[in-house]
Amino acid sequence: MSEVAEEDLIICVACGTQFDDPRQFVPPAGQQWTSLRREQGKYENHWKQDASDPRIWHLYTDPKLGIGERASLLLTPHGNIIWDCFAYLSPSLIDFILSHGPVHAVIISHPHFYTTHLIWARALSCPIYTHAADQQWLSRPDPLSHRRLITTPTLDILPGVTAIQTGGHFPGSMVLHWQNHLFLADSIMTTPAAYTPEPRPQGMGAYSFMWSIPNMVPLGPDDVWAIWKAVRDRDFGVTHGLMMGMDVEHADVKKWVLEGAKRQVRRMGWEGHEILEESVAGPDAEV
Repeated sequence: MSEVAEEDLIICVACGTQFDDPRQFVPPAGQQWTSLRREQGKYENHWKQDASDPRIWHLYTDPKLGIGERASLLLTPHGNIIWDCFAYLSPSLIDFILSHGPVHAVIISHPHFYTTHLIWARALSCPIYTHAADQQWLSRPDPLSHRRLITTPTLDILPGVTAIQTGGHFPGSMVLHWQNHLFLADSIMTTPAAYTPEPRPQGMGAYSFMWSIPNMVPLGPDDVWAIWKAVRDRDFGVTHGLMMGMDVEHADVKKWVLEGAKRQVRRMGWEGHEILEESVAGPDAEV
């Protein structure tokens, strides 16, 4: 039997991935498949410079394919990094990325964004970092050894660019910290309330913590606390969520992450949980 070309490998139309997962759903019309070859000419890749930091470019596909996630190109002093990826990769996007110089690495937050990552690796001639805790969802062989499995809670990919395992959404779910920026994917979910103008009503949240976003299954208190502990020692004033427009910049953004964690735990009835004693300044200070 002849080997199937990678451009003809099937991709789920609903989620853009290539593996089974109960966090997602099958649409009422039934399971539908596509491939990169079949989607040529139907989609376009676009890029937009970050509103507050010209060293960051957000990459996306229009119209949306699958979940509709974005990737981000970080132009750091020590090399260029791509955070996350999506299914459709066009020659024009490859040219744009490489016009800024070689890519040191692509870092993928969790399995929902694995999509066509080996095609990205080949096109950009760079390694792909994923967390070892999620390797069961790596459905394709990697004969050219592009993958690098992260086996530690944190890893400095470049000086100042740190992949952080939060767990929760997936066992190996990660965020990426770079200077004042925290790239969340959906390890921490940005909610519509994050964009509420000042003054914000008391108790209004900006972030939630979900096992399944489309099926609306929240994470339990211990998972939420573990996520907070993974990021609490990092300084950040800007968060970047999984889709275009999910960017939040505010002096209190780290406080909002903790407030969202506490609110979720309280709403589950866990009034005595240890996370409720946490604060942005230390375990005994005010939130």
